[in-house]
Amino acid sequence: MSVADITTAVLGDIAVILLVSTLLGALARRVGQPAVIGQILTGVVLGPTLLGRLPGSPTGRLFPAAALPYLSVLSQVAIVTFMFVVGYELSLRSLRESGRTTLSVGAVALTVPMLLGAGAVTFVPSAFSAVGEHHVDSRSFTLFMAVTVSITALPVLAAIIRDTGIAGTRAGVVALSAAGLMDIGAWTVLAMAMPGASHGPPVWRTALLTLALVLGGLLVARPLLNRWLDRPGGLFVPQLPLAIVLATSCAWATSELGLHAVFGGFLAGLVMPRRDGAPDADVLRAMEGATDLLLPLFFVVTGLSLDIGALDRASVPLLGLLLLIAIAGKTVPGYLASRLGGLERRESAVVAVLLNTRGLTELIALNVGLSAGIIHDRLFTLLVLVALVTTAMTSPLLTLLARPRRPASPTGETVPSVGSKEA
Repeated sequence: MSVADITTAVLGDIAVILLVSTLLGALARRVGQPAVIGQILTGVVLGPTLLGRLPGSPTGRLFPAAALPYLSVLSQVAIVTFMFVVGYELSLRSLRESGRTTLSVGAVALTVPMLLGAGAVTFVPSAFSAVGEHHVDSRSFTLFMAVTVSITALPVLAAIIRDTGIAGTRAGVVALSAAGLMDIGAWTVLAMAMPGASHGPPVWRTALLTLALVLGGLLVARPLLNRWLDRPGGLFVPQLPLAIVLATSCAWATSELGLHAVFGGFLAGLVMPRRDGAPDADVLRAMEGATDLLLPLFFVVTGLSLDIGALDRASVPLLGLLLLIAIAGKTVPGYLASRLGGLERRESAVVAVLLNTRGLTELIALNVGLSAGIIHDRLFTLLVLVALVTTAMTSPLLTLLARPRRPASPTGETVPSVGSKEA
């Protein structure tokens, strides 16, 4: 294809992707699901799972091979900006000031599913071999599986908390703060899994350079940027170009280290200066706008690697095992740690349900593993299904928990739900 033909194909693809994503996102909201569910389904609808099964191979015609690299590059830009927003919205100050309940919930709800995921790889490797994984005994595969079953989608969780009206309640605050802690832990472990999956420099060298990059960003670059913006006239410095340069340069640095660009985007968000501890509204709005525009491309690029119809009976036991580990490994320790931290039963249940949300963050991690060769297409498809199921079950369970309790006294008074500020 000529450059003109490729340009035409990419522009047409973008139009179709944005249209379908908008429609399915709106449909998901109408049935009480977060918009990300509909956006994820965009990849399923336009990929080989659905559209590709129609006569004439419409998926191949719509997404010609020559156009895919360009769509992939745009999708990588989307997740770098997305991870920047995640890191930028994450308040390190609030995490430092969070109580013991948040710390214990975050620690337990991250480590327990990680141990279960690693244990599944260690004790039932045949379940993974049955779906075509040939390097089950590798360190990278074990760490990757530990991360994928333990991730919590902080942005989706935050949106659900806002939509259900539990922002500011004890359950909402604990879940949001714990998810922030788990995000940092999960991405750190995932970064540790990456060097062993490549044939680049030794693991120890990559680890040291990565540590130097993180410490340099947080302890050197961030204070210098804060001082620069606090000088006279600093308020008039446009911060959006700074955010873009920071995100792309950190993404380049982590890619050069043999990691994935998403780690750089997340680090850039943590390093980006804040005003009085809060993100700059204009920067946040602009980066979120870019993310919203480009993310549907990521969902479709993901969907092109997803073929649910190709799964066979050998995949069913592993899917059941992964769902059991992912759901029980999050909800049970999350509930118990919340109860031990002083939350009431219903509040603890809400925290547990929220921590089970995976959404887009899980898909990004899965794409990192797929592109690095840690996992392959069939296991990738199973893990995407886990992400869909665990995210889709969040809103219905919260609705069930929000139902008023039976009268607690002869006067007919009910105990306030966790969605109220009184809870």
